[in-house]
Amino acid sequence: MAEKFRIKKGDKVVVITGRDKGKAGEVLRVLRSERRALVAGVNVMKRHTRPSAGNPGGIVEKEAPLDLSNLALQDPKDGKPTRVGFKFLDDGRKVRFAKRSGEVIDL
Repeated sequence: MAEKFRIKKGDKVVVITGRDKGKAGEVLRVLRSERRALVAGVNVMKRHTRPSAGNPGGIVEKEAPLDLSNLALQDPKDGKPTRVGFKFLDDGRKVRFAKRSGEVIDL
């Protein structure tokens, strides 16, 4: 069975360790097999590309993946890093919530 992650595409996250500690951004993609995620504007690398028909070439800046253990979900209330919990609402839906504030996290 596939491993479940607490961070999903579209979530607002904060980097909690490493070179980009403190930076925040939106998750663009989760690489499930590698346990990594691409975050907009975080861990930006320069890539030297060769010109081709659809690409003029040159030095291109793009995001490199970060390990999921270095990311924490951003609390919707105050924007600080928080852990994620799961609970069932009265109508029976299972939702994620921020353990820091108790706010429900919705996509």
